[in-house]
Amino acid sequence: MIDPTDLFTGEVNREALGELWGKPAVPVGFYDTTLRDGEQAVGVVLGPDDKVAIARALDDFGVDRIEAGFPQVSAEDAEAMRAIVSASLSAEIWGFARALAADVDAVCEVGVQSTVIESPVSDLKLAAYGLNRDTLVERVVGAVSHAVANGLRVCFFAVDSTRADPGFLQVVLSRAVEAGAKEIAIVDTIGVANPEAAALMVSRARGWLGSAVPLHWHGHDDFGLATAAAIAAVRAGATWVQGTINGMGERAGNASLAGVAMALEALYGVPNNLRLEQLAHVSRLVQDRSGYALDPWKPLTGEAVFTRESGAVASQFHDPPAIEPFAPEVVGARRRIALGKKSGLDSIKIKLAELGLEVPEGRLGDILAEVKRQGARKRGLVTDEELRSMIDPATA
Repeated sequence: MIDPTDLFTGEVNREALGELWGKPAVPVGFYDTTLRDGEQAVGVVLGPDDKVAIARALDDFGVDRIEAGFPQVSAEDAEAMRAIVSASLSAEIWGFARALAADVDAVCEVGVQSTVIESPVSDLKLAAYGLNRDTLVERVVGAVSHAVANGLRVCFFAVDSTRADPGFLQVVLSRAVEAGAKEIAIVDTIGVANPEAAALMVSRARGWLGSAVPLHWHGHDDFGLATAAAIAAVRAGATWVQGTINGMGERAGNASLAGVAMALEALYGVPNNLRLEQLAHVSRLVQDRSGYALDPWKPLTGEAVFTRESGAVASQFHDPPAIEPFAPEVVGARRRIALGKKSGLDSIKIKLAELGLEVPEGRLGDILAEVKRQGARKRGLVTDEELRSMIDPATA
């Protein structure tokens, strides 16, 4: 739970929602697919040691379910899944399979108790695979039945749900449930759903399947709406959100689990089990193990989110609610000052105090002028070492 005193969001959201604030009252679970869908990001390869380390961090982060991987991809993936299953984590460990008996068998062999079984459901995807609707339904029923017969809990993962014919989608989902699937994932594979469409898809599925079947929302961020769509899906009745750390994934990535969790709790009053104060750590771990860097302005986890260069903002540095929507401690980050072209006198004073440096008041204007000159010349920030050399050239 976020300490309310660390949120500086005002009352506008509560006023806008009225009686809907804090609803849905049912718990929202978070299903992490960093180790499978996240790894589909171009150029990312996670070895078994990487996957186990990330799984442990996800568990500490409070993720409810961890999709450990797709064992049919490689022997290394299967090895990683066995190691994660053996790690005695608190989170449920899930596998991933296509609607094929061989995939289901591979999931069973690594020791997981639950799996998603995926199959395309849109005519666009069926044409790409050379499948017809009848064959597709037959495969789904066969794979789900096979998994259930082998003791697996199944969530049917309806690929490209948002572009499927609604009548056929109803048939496939219903047949999957009849075959033994306990849960259903509505999947926005190409990231085309606006929030209203996400709500519509979940509402339709709830009407078709009833209230006893848990619904997942799995969305991608091609139009920058993955967080908004996931929230709309939750408000329409989805009880599970699938996503990744940092939104890592194919093309424009997946919904960011932390982004959805933070927005639900801070802006909608809906709490969750994530330990958001550990976000900075798990975000950095996934970046390091995956070999990529985030945009500095990435919400929640970008390095610039709590870094202030502007002198106008630095003059308010002593009053955090004036310059940020929530305290950095909420996500395990820290507030800092950076020096550059846009700095002001307050920026210099704060940075000097941070570094334990004493400078006569009369020199501050000259130092600021030099900081601005260097920042403009470098087209970037002035480092702490460069600042020290301005104060005492002998240190240069």
